[in-house]
Amino acid sequence: MIRIGLISDTHSYLDPKVEKYFKECDEIWHIGDVGTIDVIKQLTKIKPVRGVYGNIDGQDIRKVFPKNLKFTCEEVKVWMTHIGGYPNRYSIDVRDKIKINPPNLFISGHSHILKVIYDKKLNLLHINPGAAGKSGFHKVKTLVRFTIDKKDIKDLEVIELGPRVENVSL
Repeated sequence: MIRIGLISDTHSYLDPKVEKYFKECDEIWHIGDVGTIDVIKQLTKIKPVRGVYGNIDGQDIRKVFPKNLKFTCEEVKVWMTHIGGYPNRYSIDVRDKIKINPPNLFISGHSHILKVIYDKKLNLLHINPGAAGKSGFHKVKTLVRFTIDKKDIKDLEVIELGPRVENVSL
């Protein structure tokens, strides 16, 4: 059994509350648009990190993480990519490949929109953890935690870190 902390679109900012929510996890998976390698260094101090690079990431991140990451966790086939779309609207890079050999769990970021959708056609679970950084149009910074136990993906939790931009009183 493995407990996963899922994060995306930090855009060079790591909310201090992330450690509180991910310290009980076994691994942290970052789904791109990291921003700076310092974010990965901070996450690695909490738990081991797997990840993919996003469209805003420079060579420092691209040297560490691939565009697509496919692996098996317990008995679950996982595919992570930053720009992947979602069921019935997969991105052009993913659309044909995902039909040939669908994973059990497809994870993407990019949209800053938290989504958990079961794709009945491909028999897979899609997760987009939303955005945990301060850049973008999202209103609330979000994370996702879940457990993989053999073939089961369970105990999924959506975590709200607070507003993207704190209210400032003058």
